[in-house]
Amino acid sequence: MKLGFLTACLPGESLDEIAGWAAAHGYRGLEVAAWPRDPGRPWEASHLDVDGFDEAAAADVRDLFDRYGLTVSAVAYYENNLHTDPETRERIHRHLRRCVDAAALLGCGYVGTFVGRDVTLPVSANLRLAEEVLPPLVAYAEERGVRLVVENCPMEGWHPDGYPANLAYSPELWRWLGGLGLHLNFDPSHLVWLGIDPVAALAENLDLVRHVQAKDAQVDPRARNRFGVFGQVIGREPWSSGWWRYRVPGLGEVDWRRLVDVLYEGGYDGFVSVEHEDPVWSGSPEKVRHGLVVAGRTLGPLIVA
Repeated sequence: MKLGFLTACLPGESLDEIAGWAAAHGYRGLEVAAWPRDPGRPWEASHLDVDGFDEAAAADVRDLFDRYGLTVSAVAYYENNLHTDPETRERIHRHLRRCVDAAALLGCGYVGTFVGRDVTLPVSANLRLAEEVLPPLVAYAEERGVRLVVENCPMEGWHPDGYPANLAYSPELWRWLGGLGLHLNFDPSHLVWLGIDPVAALAENLDLVRHVQAKDAQVDPRARNRFGVFGQVIGREPWSSGWWRYRVPGLGEVDWRRLVDVLYEGGYDGFVSVEHEDPVWSGSPEKVRHGLVVAGRTLGPLIVA
């Protein structure tokens, strides 16, 4: 296994700057953010401009990563592939296909995304919608030697009431995803606040895992007793439950020693990619990098390259 991180946590820095820092601090690869450039959404990172990405651009990226001894673990574009608005949905699919093209040119086998959800429909109708919409995207990727890996994030902030808005949030759905030709980008942090043992869930579904995101979660049991698992209702803000928050590995509830042991025992030999969404170690590039150092100190001793 190798340790990497998702570049989205440093949206204002260049890929060259991030790669140099990563190599100097013991990281072996990067999951490269490839959202469209949009001044209205400054929180999204665009470290890979996939529009018009050609062999010359791919050669430049490969040279950059070779210079620092790094690997592109995945191209990252996590969006709602079942978006309610058909035009928005098609725009997302178009960009996802460009991400697949870029990954193929880079010799990278994975593109990370979400299933998503049409929040105007019940889950049962969304399952049928996904079975119609997703297989052509899977086929497009497979024809180019690329696999789509889906993160199991609930994306509760996409739903007006904070309910799951990405049909990969529950281990019950992971075999269904596999039946559509999708693979799992396993992130244990989401399972923690859903009340699911991430070590047990991983052990039962390791054959579906092609990429791992390392993020932790910290819970406040007293606040959960007040708000319940679905989170605060009165005065609710998107992406804030009132009783849990994401942390860098080592500062939450995940048992990383057991989790990494399950990965090794099951023969997983891919990347473990830190996804930094820790509010304590955010607010400036310097604080974000410190959070990545904390994550590296937690996971580095457990991962034997």
